[in-house]
Amino acid sequence: MTSSPTVAVIGGGPAGLMAAEILSAAGAKVHLYDAMPSVGRKFLLAGRGGLNLTHSEPFEAFVGRFGERRAELEPMLAAFGPAQLREWAAGLGIETFVGSSGRVFPTDMKAAPLLRAWLHRLREAGVQFHMRHRWTGDAAVSPGVLRFDTPAGEVEASADAVVLALGGASWARLGSDGAWAPRLQAQGVAVAALQPANCGFDSSGWSAHFSERFAGQPFKSVAVSFTDSRGRHFARKGEFVATAGGIEGSLVYAVSALLRDEIAANGSATLLLDLLPDRSAEQVLAAVRHPRGARSLGSHLKSRLGLEGIKAGVLYEVLSREAMHDPLQLAQAIKAVPLRLLAARPIDEAISTAGGVRFEALDAQLMASALPGVFVAGEMLDWEAPTGGYLLTASMASGVAAARGVLARLGLS
Repeated sequence: MTSSPTVAVIGGGPAGLMAAEILSAAGAKVHLYDAMPSVGRKFLLAGRGGLNLTHSEPFEAFVGRFGERRAELEPMLAAFGPAQLREWAAGLGIETFVGSSGRVFPTDMKAAPLLRAWLHRLREAGVQFHMRHRWTGDAAVSPGVLRFDTPAGEVEASADAVVLALGGASWARLGSDGAWAPRLQAQGVAVAALQPANCGFDSSGWSAHFSERFAGQPFKSVAVSFTDSRGRHFARKGEFVATAGGIEGSLVYAVSALLRDEIAANGSATLLLDLLPDRSAEQVLAAVRHPRGARSLGSHLKSRLGLEGIKAGVLYEVLSREAMHDPLQLAQAIKAVPLRLLAARPIDEAISTAGGVRFEALDAQLMASALPGVFVAGEMLDWEAPTGGYLLTASMASGVAAARGVLARLGLS
């Protein structure tokens, strides 16, 4: 091409911003469009609790977190993975550190300074931002004419290539509403149904007493285990939170994909909760059987095993009065409280989503086979990962990959 080509990036999350950075650095004229008044809204929300950028574990373990989509994501992560992300942040003046869990954070634990520095660099590189521009998703998406709804009415734009980075379908109020899915399907792009990921679940029901007393309280220093009907197994220590009607939190999110799929296949999933993962079943049974004299059962469990509050409360939820006074049944329950789960929470409450544009609908450079010149990145793709920096890293890596695909197509690589 004799002049700099124009590339439209639709979506101002991490994947879209990263695509814009790679494209502008290579000399393309980049126009970034987003339906919201400002970019990076979900990114900023993620930073409220300390922005978890990535994870420091070995690469082999890192890519293993992507499960059935490892093969598709590993080349992208090899090109832009945890180490490259930390170097990139340092280039913006944002130093990072590794926390006790292995997760990587900015030293100030904030998202806003990083986003400000990033946007400043993009603007200096010539990226033009168009806010409150909602892509209509019509048949004119192919490079040439793009249409957007804006407060001033419909506007048209032209581009030599397009990167779609519209996010999944969680937190619609921040811009990710999944409205693109039926639009792309209508144009021949295969899309797997969007589902909640890293989400909470509704249980078969807490008693009113338990819900009123313990909703919002954490189960700390516990472990959960689950084996689905396909034989896939999960077991991990950590913590999670009781809700008014079920459970949520980091340990639940980690197993959410297996639970969600099991519920879809069989109507329910039973998670086993170990209240004392650092004590063996034999130690627990011996403590329960220890003579308690005139002490109440509650006092006995507290003094011998440290069980009180929500941990003691959940035992009364699953055991009858008679079973609570049977040492063997009580000890077994302490090591494996059965929590029957009936449904994932609504997709808009989820941290992220599963499903999206199928990799089979894309070429190796993330271009849609049905829409030549249109590339896809971020959570729009059909993959999922646990929290812990994996989501953000893979989203940005896919933005890099899609941008490099565009550059190759336009002859700029």
